[in-house]
Amino acid sequence: MHIRSRATKAVALSGLIASAVALSSCGAKDSDHAHEPGAEPIGVTYDGGIYLLDGKSLEQSGELKLDGFNRLNPAGDDRHLMVSTKDGFQVLDAFDAKFTGIEFPGEKPGHVVQHAGRTVLFADGTGEVTIFDPAKLDGGKPATEVYRAAAPHHGVAIELANDELVVTLGTEEKRVGIAVLDKDRKEITRSEDCPGVHGESTAQGEAVVIGCQNGVLVYRNGVITKVTSPTPYGRIGNQSGSAASPIVLGDYKQDKDAELERPHQVSLIDTATNTMRLVDIGTSYTFRSLARGPQGEALVLGTDGRIHVIDPVTATVTRTIPVIDPWQEPLKWQQPRPALFVRGDTAYVSDPTSKKVFRIDLPTGTTTATATLPATPNELSGVTGH
Repeated sequence: MHIRSRATKAVALSGLIASAVALSSCGAKDSDHAHEPGAEPIGVTYDGGIYLLDGKSLEQSGELKLDGFNRLNPAGDDRHLMVSTKDGFQVLDAFDAKFTGIEFPGEKPGHVVQHAGRTVLFADGTGEVTIFDPAKLDGGKPATEVYRAAAPHHGVAIELANDELVVTLGTEEKRVGIAVLDKDRKEITRSEDCPGVHGESTAQGEAVVIGCQNGVLVYRNGVITKVTSPTPYGRIGNQSGSAASPIVLGDYKQDKDAELERPHQVSLIDTATNTMRLVDIGTSYTFRSLARGPQGEALVLGTDGRIHVIDPVTATVTRTIPVIDPWQEPLKWQQPRPALFVRGDTAYVSDPTSKKVFRIDLPTGTTTATATLPATPNELSGVTGH
C-alpha cells in the first residue's frame, strides 16, 4: 500500500542554508539563557526525561520530563531531535528545550534515518514509512510522504538522492531482506537473502549497507549484492557509514545461542569491492559503541573505556583514546550503558556509572569538557550541526 502526499521536493541544500541563517539570527534560548549559534546541543535521556546540554561547554541548558523508555535521534537539521515515545515520534527543539508540538504518530516507533536531505521514520507496529524534509520543521509540521510496507516488522528505510526508497522486507515473525522502489514506488529490485535483516548505513558513493545474520546486502546503482560473513553465523545488526569512505563499520556476533554475546571483533564492509574484513579490537563493545570520524576513520567505544580508532583501509587499530573507566554491558538492551555520539571532529561519551558526559577532541584525543548529570544517562544524541 502506498500513500503519496508529499509536496514537490525543495533542494535540500538551500533548505539547510535557510535553516542555518534562521538559526544564526536567534538571539537567545529563552529570557535567561543566551546561546552561541554554533554551540550545537546534545540530548541525553534518563529514566523520566531528557537533559539538553550545550555542545561546547556541556552546561545543562534545559530539561524535559518524559515518562517511559524514550529514544533520541538527530532530526536531520541543526536544531531538532526526534524523540521516539510509546505513541510515535515527537519533534524536540534542542535549543529551546521544548517539544514543538509536531508529532508523527506511529505504533511501535523504530528507526529514524537521515540521508540526502530527507528524514525517514519507520513504525514497526504498522510497517509505515514516513518521509519528510527536516529543513521544513521550523515552519510547523512538514509535508510528508507515507509508504506502507507489505507487513508490520522491525524494519528500516532510507531514501536516496535520486528518490529511490530502500525498505526492509519481513513480518513480525521473520525478516528476510530488502526491496528497492523508484520515485513512483514501483519495485526496481529485491533480495530475500538476508535473514534477520537489521540496521542500515550509507557509504561513499551512496552505497547502502543492510545487516543480516550471515553478512550484509549492499545496494548501489540498481544492483543488490550479498557480502557473506566469513563464519557460518556472522550477524551484523548495527552499522556506521561515512561519506568520506567506501567502507562501512559494523558489529559482528558469531554465537547465535548466546544470551548476550560480548564480541571483540568488528566488521569492515568494503562497498567498492563487496568484501568484508574482521578486526579484533581486544575488548568488547555494544550497539551504542560505533561511530565515524571526520576523515572516515572507524571509531569503537570499548568496554575498556577507550575509543578505538581504526583505519578502515588497512583494517588496523591506529590508536586508542582513554575516556572512562572499564565497564560491562548489561543484559537488557534498554538498560543504560556508555554511548558514543560523534559530530565532525568532536566525540561525546556518556558514562552511566559516574553520571558524566565527556566532550573529546578527536584529532588530539583531549577531553575538552565534562558534565555531571543529576540522573543516570542512557541514550546520547545531538543535532547534526551546520
